[in-house]
Amino acid sequence: MALLSKSCLYGLRTAIYCAHQSGNGYIPISEIAKELEIPADFLTKILQKLTRKKIMSSLRGVKGGIKLGKSSEKISLYDIVQAIDGETIFRKCFLDLEGCGEETPCPFHESWKSYRTDLGNMLKNTSLSYLIENRKYARLK
Repeated sequence: MALLSKSCLYGLRTAIYCAHQSGNGYIPISEIAKELEIPADFLTKILQKLTRKKIMSSLRGVKGGIKLGKSSEKISLYDIVQAIDGETIFRKCFLDLEGCGEETPCPFHESWKSYRTDLGNMLKNTSLSYLIENRKYARLK
């Protein structure tokens, strides 16, 4: 089971890329798609979600593109995950069992609940700027 969707992973990589390029103004979507090896049409749909949540800002036209909608210090990984995948990761049964919940928990429910909470807190407390400052050894592709 993948915790994050492919869209979400691409969205995170794109946000990190844009944060790294933040002094360069609007970045053409075609450049991001090429650099990160993400299909441009797929990337456009992801960016629409991030733009709706004000995580990204877009500009149409010849000099258009995409950039962060606010400073990288103010954007958490949680913001990005929530904008693309919603709250599902923080509510869904790890075993993907239908009907699993607080009232009718599966055998794994209580154990997974603490991990979900910890994951949510970690994502809320990790900003894009933190990743940029500490990405010496990280690869985006």
